[in-house]
Parts: sequence; C-alpha cells; structure tokens
Amino acid sequence: MSNFPTLKTGAVLQYPAQKEVRFATENVRFMDGSEQRFREYQTSLHRWMIRLELLDQGELQVLREFFRTQAGGADSFVFTDPWSGAAYANCTLEGGDMALQLVDEMKGNTSLTVRENRG
Repeated sequence: MSNFPTLKTGAVLQYPAQKEVRFATENVRFMDGSEQRFREYQTSLHRWMIRLELLDQGELQVLREFFRTQAGGADSFVFTDPWSGAAYANCTLEGGDMALQLVDEMKGNTSLTVRENRG
C-alpha cells in the first residue's frame, strides 16, 4: 500500500486546511413517540480537504503520478493526519478527476479531498 506524497517541505498539505470528523448515529422513532439512538459504527470517519498552491513542476508531477497509480479514487493508501500524526491506512481520494494548474514557474496549484474509509 502506498503513502500519500509529501511536498518538498515534508508536509502533506498547506494552510489554511480543513479537516472533518464524522459520526453516524441512527435514530429510531417508535409508534408511542419515544426514540432510541445508537451508533452505526464505533469510531469516527475523517476527511481532509487539501488545497495546494505555489507548487513547482516536480511537486505537480509527483501528485499527478500518485493520482494515476491510485486509479483516481479506486485504490486505497495511507494518509498521515498533519494535526495528530496518526496514520490512517484505508484512505481514498474523492472524485474521479484531478485538476492541476501551472500558472508560472513555482506557481502550480491543485486541490484534493482525502477520505478515510471503513475497513
């Protein structure tokens, strides 16, 4: 299994960055009006929205190659959360396409969303 690539600085993302933590709770309502709530799964799911700017051609190429080897969002990989340092082993990329833009030298940009999956 591959790891999400890092930039030349060693980081996986640039700030400002966004992270979501999701929980799923099922709510069952009975005929008498009472409710029962329970978790659908034991742990939360994570999602990271990564915007990258001021990338050079080499960094863009590494990201393009990673996207290609992951078959877009089909294959899973390890993503290390930059906030906690925890490695999540079953992550995929959301969406089936990746837009890379090279405006000028050292001015490339892209955005990706990494999603943790149940596994």
